[in-house]
Amino acid sequence: MSDGKETILCITSYEKGKAFLSEAARLGCNVLLLTVEKLKDASWPREALADLMTMPEGLTPEQVLNTVTYRARHQRIDRIVALDEFELESAALIREHMRLPGMGQSTTRFFRDKLAMRQRAQRAGVLVPEFTPILNYDDLREFMQSVPGPWLLKPRSSASAIGIQKIHQPQHLWPLLDELGDKQSHYLLERFVPGEVFHVDGVTWKERILFSAVHQYGAPPMKVMHEGGVFTTRAIHRDSLDARMLVEAHNVVIPALGMVSGVTHTEFIKADEDGEFYFLESAARVGGAYIADVIEHSTGINLWREWAKIEVASMSGSEYDLPRVNSLYAGSVLCLAKMAEPDLSPFDAPEVVETLKRHHHAGLIVASESAERVNTLLQQYAPEFLERFCATAPVPDRPIG
Repeated sequence: MSDGKETILCITSYEKGKAFLSEAARLGCNVLLLTVEKLKDASWPREALADLMTMPEGLTPEQVLNTVTYRARHQRIDRIVALDEFELESAALIREHMRLPGMGQSTTRFFRDKLAMRQRAQRAGVLVPEFTPILNYDDLREFMQSVPGPWLLKPRSSASAIGIQKIHQPQHLWPLLDELGDKQSHYLLERFVPGEVFHVDGVTWKERILFSAVHQYGAPPMKVMHEGGVFTTRAIHRDSLDARMLVEAHNVVIPALGMVSGVTHTEFIKADEDGEFYFLESAARVGGAYIADVIEHSTGINLWREWAKIEVASMSGSEYDLPRVNSLYAGSVLCLAKMAEPDLSPFDAPEVVETLKRHHHAGLIVASESAERVNTLLQQYAPEFLERFCATAPVPDRPIG
């Protein structure tokens, strides 16, 4: 039965997006949450939810569609939102099937398929590491002859650095492709570009980019994921040449990929060899690893809440206005921990604004008026985290959170 309120159905397989759920409810929407059964008792903002539904893990997009359309028999649904990377395709399928507004399957591919997004960015004039699809073997041989190695074998639709393998010699590629079998066409081969990795997190409204926050990772995410260690990211000085160049590239890439209204997390690498920025990937979601918390401490912008405001404004036909942006700098240090509840009390600099509470994780966020001070603290804390807390784990098949 309808109560006159607009209804947003949020889908996620991870415990994230709580601020989105609360903000959408505050703005007057019925908020439904569809999540996996193991998260039924997670600390969701229950007061914000009209209902919480569960599904088994590992459902195909078509099975998620069946789950949603069954619910739609008795509950009008006006909007579908995927709160994590791996539900983007399910959400796109549901929108197209139910004829709901928002990103359809074709546009979603530009934010999920690394081959599609590279082709689109390249056509828009943004530098991209040389790449080729895993389709025609003659093309692969020609690529490896003309593009110096090493190369990266990347899943086209995975997230972050999951599933990436470095290839040093052409003869090492073919056994991996034999092992992949029919799945190999879902991969691409790309020139490995050593360098520093940056991310730009943005807010877009009606094809206008209203907000761009530029940050630099410490060790590249692929290195941390595959070799272990401490993850850090920090806001770089807004007036630096790097920041200006990244905002410029971001302003080209996001419209080229087809974003109309929403939030994005986009990664670039600054090549050691030539100092140029190369596009790596973009996702139509909030960045993971507490990146949203870092951005909120530096700018005052909570990307989860702004995303909810955008969805509600799009439904109601009203305008969206970005709040005032603060001008602090923030950064984070994070790692898997050997102990269940690590003691972070020794890290007591006045700039520590948040300690991250998560089982078998150690993490904190620092904020300052000085980008240099944030960088100094991260350089000091990261080796201490490595020595005191750091544990290793096998590379996951899917993101942890």
